[in-house]
Amino acid sequence: MDCKIKENISNCPCTYKGCSKKGKCCDCLKSHLIKRQLPACCFTKDAEKTYDRSFEHFIKLVNNGEI
Repeated sequence: MDCKIKENISNCPCTYKGCSKKGKCCDCLKSHLIKRQLPACCFTKDAEKTYDRSFEHFIKLVNNGEI
């Protein structure tokens, strides 16, 4: 399977400017899961801007009906 980096980049909501994994979803997901986090694409635009990608933050947003 070929990675669709160009297509992925155009849909990636990550606002972290220095991200070396932008458009490389497999690498991004692996990196975040190791740190007990989810990638930007799992969050709303406002939640993503906080850079808090923790499981706990995600659960809080779900419980509050924000996701």
